[in-house]
Amino acid sequence: MKRYEALAETLAQDIRNGSLPAGTRMPSIRKTVAQYGVSPSTAFQAYYRLEERGLVRARERSGYYVAGPTGRTLPPPKARPSQKVSTEVDISRLVFAVLEAARDRELVQFGSAFPSPELFPWNRLGKSLARAGRDLDPWYSVNDLPPGNPVLRQQIGLRYLGAGAPQPTDDIIVTNGALEALNLCLMAVTQPGDVVAIESPGFYAALQALERLKLKAVEIPVDPVDGVDLDALEAAIGRHPIKACWFMTQFHNPTGASMPEDKKQALVALLTRHQVPLIEDDVYGELYFGDRCPLPAKAFDTDGLVMHCSSFSKTLSPGFRIGWVAPGRFGEAIRHLKLMTTLSAGVPTQVALAEYLQHGSYDKHLRRLRHVLETRQGQMITAIGQHFPDEVRVSRPDGGYFLWVEFASGFDALALHRAALAEGIAIAPGPIFSARQGYRNCIRLNYGHAWDARAEAAVATLGALARAQSVAAARR
Repeated sequence: MKRYEALAETLAQDIRNGSLPAGTRMPSIRKTVAQYGVSPSTAFQAYYRLEERGLVRARERSGYYVAGPTGRTLPPPKARPSQKVSTEVDISRLVFAVLEAARDRELVQFGSAFPSPELFPWNRLGKSLARAGRDLDPWYSVNDLPPGNPVLRQQIGLRYLGAGAPQPTDDIIVTNGALEALNLCLMAVTQPGDVVAIESPGFYAALQALERLKLKAVEIPVDPVDGVDLDALEAAIGRHPIKACWFMTQFHNPTGASMPEDKKQALVALLTRHQVPLIEDDVYGELYFGDRCPLPAKAFDTDGLVMHCSSFSKTLSPGFRIGWVAPGRFGEAIRHLKLMTTLSAGVPTQVALAEYLQHGSYDKHLRRLRHVLETRQGQMITAIGQHFPDEVRVSRPDGGYFLWVEFASGFDALALHRAALAEGIAIAPGPIFSARQGYRNCIRLNYGHAWDARAEAAVATLGALARAQSVAAARR
């Protein structure tokens, strides 16, 4: 890392952790040179880098200031109260109706669950796939049955090691994407009618999995800044026979929240005391904006209760459908379920990804991807500050590619969704993220697609639609 990049990252970290709040004047170039022992050129380059990432803004004859959209700080959304009863889940019809829009290329895809496919290294992946097809050993079709291709599992194991959360390579099970891993974990520890603790708001695929397996949900509130409410979780464990928890501990979908590492450790300790398994959905973990990969809850698991699930779908190749699970004590059950359901993940894609991870500069790709996503986040938040109603609240996560936007009470996100579609814009309304179809005044926006004049105009249109609805709601 070059000196100006290292300095920019140090200052960016101070902005993210609140040491330099929005609107604060940044240290002058002269002071930065003296404080960090760098040249004026290095300091200027660092500030240019921060400005490019949307973290600071230059004011004529005044210096640089921490970015605060249109001069106002957008506060984070509020946490919601906990739920005291379990709920039968019936959400799929609404989810399918909303997600149908994600297939339309003509729409501005603020509602998509994936970043732009243009961000992935398709040419290099294509070469790896061609090489895999050309050199494929016929015995791979047998050898790569669960737990999966040994070279790929070794490469995944090395990533755990590099992140500071080592896992035995022999335990890692390759799956058809993270969603299959998560479903296999759920099947391994529950029976129809059981109660599962999920996040609120939470990932709609978790709701659909519970619905399909005829499980009941207890929704645990998520603080949009630091994740699951542990007090509410402990109270829920006391009230309900909870058989498992399905949580996203970092860069949570839809809020972007990340649990601090001490809170993840406390979560694992709480579940260990009560012997409740944790299904940890960590598909966004490598999309962090800081200087190191945050530790997953799995890193604090000493009792084998955490099943850590991830994939390459959000970082490298959605269409390859390759995920995995580090299953703890549940490995045998999950391997058997894998054999009984889909048998194996695609053999050529496993071999191709193993080759890419060995020789394809994955970490270089990730650094570029994180930089693009952080820059686009700043651009979208700035546009929201310019165009959305004054009372709006918005998350500012430290990674991933989702913003959680909360409007005033009485706002109708489903009505905004319909009005936006009519204008060629797809969004994800809050009700699809709750078993009770709550969060009707919230939406999720994806900033992982190209930020251009069309995207900026779409935010302005959304803002105009939201302002009109806010005025109408206030009159009722």
